[in-house]
Amino acid sequence: MDSKADAQRMEKIVSLCKRRGFIFQSSEIYGGLSGSWDYGPFGVELKRNLKNYWWRTMVHERDDVVGMDGSILMNRAVWKASGHEDTFTDPMVDCRSCKARLRADQLVEKNGIKQCPNCGGKDLTAPRAFNLMFKTFVGATEDESSLTYLRPETAQAIFVQFKNILEVSRKKLPFGIAQIGKAFRNEINPRNFTFRSREFEQMELEYFCRAEQGMELLEYWKEERLKFYESIGISRDKLHVKTVSDEERAFYSKGTYDIEYDFPFGRQELEGVAYRTDYDLSQHQKVSGKSLEYFDEETKQKFIPHVVEPSAGVDRTVLALICEAYSEDEAPDEKGKMEMRIVLRFHPRIAPIKCAVFPLLKNKEPLVAKAKKIVALLRPHMYVFYDETGAIGRRYRRQDEIGTPFGVTVDFETLGEKDPALRDTVTLRDRDSMKQERVPVQDLSSILVSRIS
Repeated sequence: MDSKADAQRMEKIVSLCKRRGFIFQSSEIYGGLSGSWDYGPFGVELKRNLKNYWWRTMVHERDDVVGMDGSILMNRAVWKASGHEDTFTDPMVDCRSCKARLRADQLVEKNGIKQCPNCGGKDLTAPRAFNLMFKTFVGATEDESSLTYLRPETAQAIFVQFKNILEVSRKKLPFGIAQIGKAFRNEINPRNFTFRSREFEQMELEYFCRAEQGMELLEYWKEERLKFYESIGISRDKLHVKTVSDEERAFYSKGTYDIEYDFPFGRQELEGVAYRTDYDLSQHQKVSGKSLEYFDEETKQKFIPHVVEPSAGVDRTVLALICEAYSEDEAPDEKGKMEMRIVLRFHPRIAPIKCAVFPLLKNKEPLVAKAKKIVALLRPHMYVFYDETGAIGRRYRRQDEIGTPFGVTVDFETLGEKDPALRDTVTLRDRDSMKQERVPVQDLSSILVSRIS
């Protein structure tokens, strides 16, 4: 696809997200707030399904990973020790022509001259460091002694709680600590819808190991994370692994991979998998004066473990899921005339709603009563949507637009009025193929659960 088609596709996706209740601009009635977004009824379900599945695969289905939930506010000393207070910066440039404020790496270069990407202006300020952390104050006074920051990453909470979690979990190396939580970065120029935001969520794992295991585990986690994205419906063809060069990666890292996705606005990072060595634990031990060593009962050695970190962005992954799922095709309307259909082809395990239930007619009480019984039957197993308004074809289209993989229609055959042999059967429709089949109501739950998982 060319850049114009990609831009149009992205515009359609942004429009759909608002129209169908996935994502709204934060504080919209007051003009919004740059880099902040609210998730609507279907967006929050999609996001929750993603986080729950990540937690299931990274924690519940493994014997070597436990979870934690750290606080957003931490002692300022944490951010001094980690280096964030002094070095967590981006180079910032101002365009004097259009007054745009930009990251230095956003400038375009033509004929060897740096230019503003917005207006093409060449009158630019020299790059200057801009700290990305949001400052706040704890307590009644606003002075240097009460200063701290909204966390820019979730990882540091894991490092400072390493010893406590090691003692209570009784894990042996290698083992991991997982966390999902909010992080905040005062981005110079938020852009590309939700991709680069000032408030976002991370899904992070710190996997602790011996030094000699680090590079092998870096490769292992790269492959595991690629499998994860495929398992939630992202095509392997659109996933790419970038080996971060020595010049680009953090000084303490011995190896870093970026897992990237082909968004309509270009190839961008979804997740970083980094071998952070023993830098973080060493720094916190040094500054705090508290031991963060691991004692190996077999060798009787004490040492600071190394760590491999797969760190994924929740919001970026949600956006990738929507971009991957967005599709346009043709389907017949009530009169058989072909019309364009917008459909989100989510993998069923990630889809916000798993199944929609429709009585064929809302003014026929036996149909409505039976449909509501089926809703009650399915709800303990999955999130179900009930809709009785409008022509059945229109109801299908509404569910296609929000990515509901299955639709159940209760019709007169269900009541046994046309054929007694079809009593207590329903029409089960597949979103992607639009094919329909008759299934017994008593088998409906097991059929859907097997297809969703």
